[in-house]
Amino acid sequence: MRTIFHIDVNSAFLSWSAIQMLREGGMLDIRTVPSAVAGDSESRRGIILAKSTPAKKYGIVTGEPKGFALQKCPELICVPPDFALYTRNSEEMFRLLSNYSDRVEPFSIDEGFLDYTGMELLFGPPLEGAKKIKEHIKKELGFTVNIGISCNKLLAKMAGELEKPDKIITLYPEELAEKLWPLPVEEMFMVGRKTAPRLRKMGIRTIGELARYPVILLEKEFKSYGKLLHAYANGLDDTVVAQADAVQEVKSIGNSTTIPYDVEEREEAYKILLSLAETVSMRLRGGKVCAREIGVVIKTTDFQVYSHQTKLLNAIDCTNAVYETAKRIFDEAWKKEPIRHLGIRAGHLCGDECIQLSLLDEDWTKEKQADIAMDEIRKKYGRETVVRSTFIGGIEPAYGGGSLKINHLKK
Repeated sequence: MRTIFHIDVNSAFLSWSAIQMLREGGMLDIRTVPSAVAGDSESRRGIILAKSTPAKKYGIVTGEPKGFALQKCPELICVPPDFALYTRNSEEMFRLLSNYSDRVEPFSIDEGFLDYTGMELLFGPPLEGAKKIKEHIKKELGFTVNIGISCNKLLAKMAGELEKPDKIITLYPEELAEKLWPLPVEEMFMVGRKTAPRLRKMGIRTIGELARYPVILLEKEFKSYGKLLHAYANGLDDTVVAQADAVQEVKSIGNSTTIPYDVEEREEAYKILLSLAETVSMRLRGGKVCAREIGVVIKTTDFQVYSHQTKLLNAIDCTNAVYETAKRIFDEAWKKEPIRHLGIRAGHLCGDECIQLSLLDEDWTKEKQADIAMDEIRKKYGRETVVRSTFIGGIEPAYGGGSLKINHLKK
């Protein structure tokens, strides 16, 4: 059986800012008082990016406007973000983790997975090894982490979310009934703010009820996504932790387009997302990398911009995989306003050797073979030689970003 750790920094941005302030001679540890990382300290603009534990008692939440947070807690100490500092701390943490395994996979700037399988002879049983890692990080880098332990990445991540801060928690399959299944369905990985109400409408209130729900009915409601949700609720995941040196220098690959008319229909937006997915996935394959995160950016006709992204336990580079993921993200994020600009970004890249066939995910093998064949034809004879029927007489694939080309006038 595998042993997987999920390491997650507690209140990362705030912790890293607090440590830097103390190193520079500050007398107050802002982690011990109501504080937050937010926008410009000289104004009331910006949003809350991170908050201290004492700030949570005032009802301050990540993502809310700074002005609202100050109304809740006028004495709230706000410090500006320092992303260069955060990047340095993240890199230092992952370098430290590489001392404990040759398989360390960043999942975001402040969390990642470590495959501890076989490391017991060097560092002791999993709980002992996790304690050594946690104390090593605290002593050398100055911040605390949560470590979730299980037999796969999914359960290790869910374990780390059960209790915070500064905890080591296990979540093995035999512990699901006690630790995971009683939780609200909203706390399940991959259940977003729009999926949860649909599940509750089906009478699914807890993760345990999701685990016991007939998978055929979930597939009828959510298609292949329903099968994935059912598998995750039952703690099933067979994805591997990527080799530490598999992460590429390129941070992300994306494409976006400005639309020459207001998009108000979901199906029309889907066509544009497919156009963008073609380019993004083609660039992934061309760079021999796969994405473990897909994001969608939406700009409305009144120039409001918002985005949403999802992390994937298994990396992808297939056009249909990118497209289906982007559609699901779009459905979670779109607020029904008219759209003038759409974008797709593929992030958290790894070498294409990281990709594997998962028993839980959609099998994209045939689609990927077709993708590779079309890539070769387009390279040799031009991009217009192979075009999906969806685009005939309408939207052209957005190969280069910028403004979308339309072959007809929208009525």
